[in-house]
Amino acid sequence: MNNIGQIERLSQNRIVKLFKEQLGYKYYGNWEEREKNSNIEESYLGNYLLKQGYTVTVFSKAIYELKQVADSFSDDLYLKNKKIYAMLRYGVKVKEEVGTNYTTVHLIDWKNWENNDFAIAEEVTIKGNRDKRPDIVIYVNGIALGILELKRGLVEITEGIRQNITNQQDSFIQSFFATVQFVMAGNDTQGLRYGTIQTKEKYFLNWKEDEQDNSELKVDKYLKKLCNKERFLELIYNCVLFDAGVKKLPRPHQYFALKDSQERIKKKEGGIIWHTQGSGKSIMMVMLAKWILENNANARVIILTDRTELDKQIERVFNDAGEPIKRTGSGRELLQQLTQPLPRLLCSLVHKFGKKSEDNFEDFIRELEENPVQTIGELYVFVDECHRTQSGKLHLVMKTMLQNAIFIGFTGTPLLKQDKKTTLEVFGSYIHTYKFNEAVEDEVVKDLVYEGRDIDQKLSSPAKVDAWFEAKTRGLNDFQKSELKKKWGTMQNVLSSRSRMEKVVSDILFDFSTKPRLSTEKGNALLVASSIYEACKYFELFNRTELKGKCAVITSYNPATRDITTEDTGANTETDKEYIFKIYSNLLEKVAANPTQTKTETYEDNAKAKFREEPANMKLLIVVSKLLTGFDAPPCTYLYIDKFMQDHTLFQAICRVNRLDTDDKTFGYIVDYKNLFDSVSDAINVYTSELDTETFTKEDCEVLLKDRLKMGRERLDNALEELEMICEPVAPPKGQLQYFHYFCGNSEIEADLKEREAQRTALYKGTVALIRAYANIAADMEEAGYNEKEITHIQNRLDFYLKLREEIRIHSGETLDLKTYEADMRHLIDHYIQAEESVVVSPFGDIPLLDLIVNSGISEAINSLPTGIKSNQQAVAETIENNVRQKIIRDHLIDPAFFEEMSTLLTAIIHERKNQALSYGDYLAKIASLTKKVNEGKKEDVPKALSSPAKVALYNNLDNNVALAMACDEAVQYNKQDGFRGDLVKERNIKKALYSVLNDDNEVERIFQIVVNQKEY
Repeated sequence: MNNIGQIERLSQNRIVKLFKEQLGYKYYGNWEEREKNSNIEESYLGNYLLKQGYTVTVFSKAIYELKQVADSFSDDLYLKNKKIYAMLRYGVKVKEEVGTNYTTVHLIDWKNWENNDFAIAEEVTIKGNRDKRPDIVIYVNGIALGILELKRGLVEITEGIRQNITNQQDSFIQSFFATVQFVMAGNDTQGLRYGTIQTKEKYFLNWKEDEQDNSELKVDKYLKKLCNKERFLELIYNCVLFDAGVKKLPRPHQYFALKDSQERIKKKEGGIIWHTQGSGKSIMMVMLAKWILENNANARVIILTDRTELDKQIERVFNDAGEPIKRTGSGRELLQQLTQPLPRLLCSLVHKFGKKSEDNFEDFIRELEENPVQTIGELYVFVDECHRTQSGKLHLVMKTMLQNAIFIGFTGTPLLKQDKKTTLEVFGSYIHTYKFNEAVEDEVVKDLVYEGRDIDQKLSSPAKVDAWFEAKTRGLNDFQKSELKKKWGTMQNVLSSRSRMEKVVSDILFDFSTKPRLSTEKGNALLVASSIYEACKYFELFNRTELKGKCAVITSYNPATRDITTEDTGANTETDKEYIFKIYSNLLEKVAANPTQTKTETYEDNAKAKFREEPANMKLLIVVSKLLTGFDAPPCTYLYIDKFMQDHTLFQAICRVNRLDTDDKTFGYIVDYKNLFDSVSDAINVYTSELDTETFTKEDCEVLLKDRLKMGRERLDNALEELEMICEPVAPPKGQLQYFHYFCGNSEIEADLKEREAQRTALYKGTVALIRAYANIAADMEEAGYNEKEITHIQNRLDFYLKLREEIRIHSGETLDLKTYEADMRHLIDHYIQAEESVVVSPFGDIPLLDLIVNSGISEAINSLPTGIKSNQQAVAETIENNVRQKIIRDHLIDPAFFEEMSTLLTAIIHERKNQALSYGDYLAKIASLTKKVNEGKKEDVPKALSSPAKVALYNNLDNNVALAMACDEAVQYNKQDGFRGDLVKERNIKKALYSVLNDDNEVERIFQIVVNQKEY
């Protein structure tokens, strides 16, 4: 049997069978028509609790407490879900009678997974502000813990993800998600993706396990892995984190590292966890620390780092995740804390373990051995970036002071051969590894591309400056080029005579004007300077440009008058220290220090927060060594290096740009002004020192940077090839009509448009991918190896696809939300495509077609359509009709009677047009008149007493009875309360008031649905 392109129902039947027969879940049934479906099915939960020996009184009270939280309207979804999670994990405390002791009712038996009732229900209709029907709901003991949306193979899995995200909105079935732990989407072609409540689309994850097993569809394979009864409960119990407003589930490598660590710790052994930069080491630490403290009442966990920035980050991550941690301020405080039973969780700087002076080091170690610290509890020491902190003799201090502790080292970098022996002596062997190339392949981090720039050579003479300017602007359209020339014209003449640092500043500023991520203001950059003096100099230079107020300098310097008291030489010159002091004094002048912070710390924290959250307002951070480890900022896209670095330091620095962000961030870019690598062929190895390749292969350990132009060409070629494949099935002669048929079908039939939604989505996404890829190397097409003929061909195809995309979108009256695909589209077209009439993002600017017809007349509206549509009368007619129909469908619930009538009129006009019963001019007049009515949502003969859209809607749906409509409106206005939608009590008040006017239950329900859809109520 050929099951290619099979409908969702067949896929769902197979998945239901898998849950029943292979995973052993009960089948509650198809609940499409069942009344009062809930996330807490009281009968199933009550039966389970009765079997556990709880009395009816006790478990009834527990269920009541659970439902009170789940149905609360005072908390948002995150807080509600967090409270429910605590009740599921730790139980619900209730008293059977007043004056009796509390009984803890455990809703789930976490220790004995087989003692729980696992079940699924399908097509679960949930009543909300707008009813929704999840495909499959996973219940444990009658409590909904998982939701699965399934799509057929031809539909992108992202559609299922977006459906889940939409369902969590307040205007849909948000309250159902109060108990949900896993939110999943799957299809037969792309497999399974999972997240939890409020997970953003880009953070939905793929599970990865037994990759060699290719015996079944990926969606089946990974449902069996994730929804295995024991693992499903284990993941929820041990691996869920509520992290500062964001609920998180583990990635596969974190889960398996946790499992391997548990086994090692049970044997009282330590080891090393090597998880590459950006793959979530801090979260891994939280999960492991939490597990140790919960499973060993005598355990204490100490987390050591060697940088203040990392120490602060660890404290923030643990506190945000609800695991309070004590951060020690001195060596004395650390030792004092270790001799007391509490706190059980501490973090500290490793240097606080004592003196490092070479002079007395051996005496110091001997003294420690003779007088060991009398610590309390079983100590587990996590050492962050252990490749650094164990170096030198520091590990001896740790091991001597904490002789009975178990050490677990965390690192994001491969071990160097020279460090291997010492590191393994302290920590033991590897517990788990997740290397850079794996993380890139899994799309956990972005790949990195490299570009070396010899600024001295490129800007050494006026002629070279002109060539540099031409090269930088080659990809831009004529308008953008002339605008930049106006701005840079004066600078071009003098740039060759400026200092090297001024040339670097000019080069970076040019990137902010021309590079897609920087010029859209969605991305930002770090500049690494060689010294604090140079960082301050760069800061001063950037503050003379348009980046003033949008850049900051962050170094280890904290100004103090003592820094300059001995610096005055008597001459009228300024020493380096005086200059640094002056720069810092000026920038901190208007900073008001936060409580417990210096002015410098406040300034730096504010700058970092802006850099992370407002990239348009903090475009550049200038650093020396601070922030090059442990600083996560997803918008950061470019790293400019003007400092000599190598090995671990270099790798950690370049990984600042590898974090995931919005769709338009495709790579992290490394720009090297120091010629750190002599030559680049296809890729360069970040590590110049020898890596430990005894345990792993060379390929495992290497960290390679791709050449920017080679990667850019590959990406552009692939994007163009993908679009050509998407359009390959279009029938000959591949004219406008054939494209319309392929991407829209018969656009008058809603089912045709819906059926071809996947093709249109692929076209829209493919076009965006093409223009992003083109913009990325538009200025360097020749250097990337394209000849003149190839460049012209690519530009022509890009122009064709942009026009095709617009024509298809308008012809279909598209209602898909394209924001996720096209956030940067307007900017890219404005900058990189010649501004011809036919190439615009929206054919009417931001004005919808129907508004344009009403406000400017139908002739003006038609004239604004793309050339390919407006030159064809049939295409014009179908485009207008599709837009009118979409408006009718979209607003139907607001006023069913009115829009039903408009739909009938539209069908009649289409029928007349097709039968050539009226001229083109008469047709346009009729459709324009109908458009006006549809757009305004009312007819021209509405009584004047009906002064609002809501009153008009009631009038249309109450047989044009003005008095009845006014009475219903008054009843609603007088009885409605804020937030009545979805609140059963508040809704009941309105229905009661409506009943006093209508005296008919069915009429009340019908009119109430119209009331709910009125914005003014």
